Formats: sequence, C-alpha cells, structure tokens
Amino acid sequence: MEHKHFGYRILVVDDESTVCEACHEALAIEGYMVDTVRSGEEALKTLQNSTYDIILLDLKMPGMSGLEVLERLKDVAPKADVVMMTGYATVESAVEAMKLGAIDYIKKPFTNRELLDKILHVLEQKGPPT
Repeated sequence: MEHKHFGYRILVVDDESTVCEACHEALAIEGYMVDTVRSGEEALKTLQNSTYDIILLDLKMPGMSGLEVLERLKDVAPKADVVMMTGYATVESAVEAMKLGAIDYIKKPFTNRELLDKILHVLEQKGPPT
C-alpha cells in the first residue's frame, strides 16, 4: 500500500484523549506523521521544537482556548495551516477563527472519512511538505 502522504506532519491539539487517539489512528494509518497534545500551552511548547504542516486545533479547551492558541501560532508556527475542530460549530466562532488565520474548520463529531477529506483538501491548497 502506497502512503502518498508520507512526510506531512500533523499536530492534534484537543483536551479529550479520545479525540486525540481517534485522529492519530485515522491519520497515521494514511501515512501522516502525527503528534498529539492535550492543551494549548502544551501545543505552544511543542511548536518551539518541531514544525508541522497542519495543526488540528480544538476551539473549546480548559485553560488557553483554541482561539487564544490560534492568535499565538502566527509567531510560533507561521507556515502551519490550522484547521479548527469544534463541537460548538457556530458561524461566529468559525468566522472568528478564519479572521485569526485558520484555513478551515471541522464540526465534531466527525468521521475518519470527513477528517481525511478535510486534510486532503488543505494539502491540495498547500503543496509539498515543508
């Protein structure tokens, strides 16, 4: 089986371990290199030492919210495309996230197919891995 996604790095940021595990499994099986963290603070720390092509970022997290993390990503991960994950998919939060630099968003709960389609769509716009 050919892994055409080899080389792309994805960071999943969500306070729910089940979401992190499900995303990791779905993406790793397709050949993506995936790391998961459970908070915005941990994400920013991870991004000091590693680069990612895509960051899947939960909107609602305890402590630092997804929008707060998104604002900081311009400085720490300017080349990463950010896809917001939200169970609170209101037009306002999506619009706010897009204004702050997110490229897209996905509503929870999502299927593996929806996640993979969303990632492929972002990568088609992005080009080869960094």
